[in-house]
Amino acid sequence: MDGLPAAVAGMIDVTGTLVERMGIAILEASPHRVVGSMPVDGNTQPYGLLHGGASCVLAETLGSIGAAMHAQAAIGGIAVGVDINATHHKGVRTGVVTGVATAVQLGRTVASYEIVITDETGARVCTARLTCVLRAI
Repeated sequence: MDGLPAAVAGMIDVTGTLVERMGIAILEASPHRVVGSMPVDGNTQPYGLLHGGASCVLAETLGSIGAAMHAQAAIGGIAVGVDINATHHKGVRTGVVTGVATAVQLGRTVASYEIVITDETGARVCTARLTCVLRAI
């Protein structure tokens, strides 16, 4: 995917992945904060609303990138998502949603993130929490 921040481009290849299929763009990335966007179009459920699962994919993608960056720096390892939960606050039918993953805990074995997804007006669409386990490689 073109346009990945340099810090992420050297770590991951999203070619042929769900990230690419859903049109997720990573706009900013560090272990403490990851920002990305995703189009609503193509990621809807039968009623024409943004699919809750799509919001979870965006949330897990952003949190996992931050956790992977932390794992690489902290232990030379990788991060694997083990728990995600999401509260869907409002429906969205068009446009682009933006997610901001903020680190809650960056440890040697676990990294946790809160991910807030908003619509183009800044209204909160979804709040998610992701926990990743860190593994040495």
